[in-house]
Amino acid sequence: MNRSAQNRSKSNTSSQKTGPTQARGYQIRIEGHLGADWADWFGELSLTLDENGETLITAPALDQAALHGLLKKVRNLGLTLVSVNPANKLERNE
Repeated sequence: MNRSAQNRSKSNTSSQKTGPTQARGYQIRIEGHLGADWADWFGELSLTLDENGETLITAPALDQAALHGLLKKVRNLGLTLVSVNPANKLERNE
């Protein structure tokens, strides 16, 4: 394979990775339990109350801008952020 073909091959491989404008799922862990009335405020996101006292917010598909917007909501509410993880990364580790 010549050099330009190798560069195109590398380019194709890197473009298959998730970029800032591509949506991906996230799991965001918040300290404390959020009440059911918060479900409307978080829209279509799933809220799960864990036994350890934390709330797991699951977002099936967010691009980077939407993720930052969600994190801004969490900050503006004064909630304590425990973790943010890509959902597909969590699935591979479980």
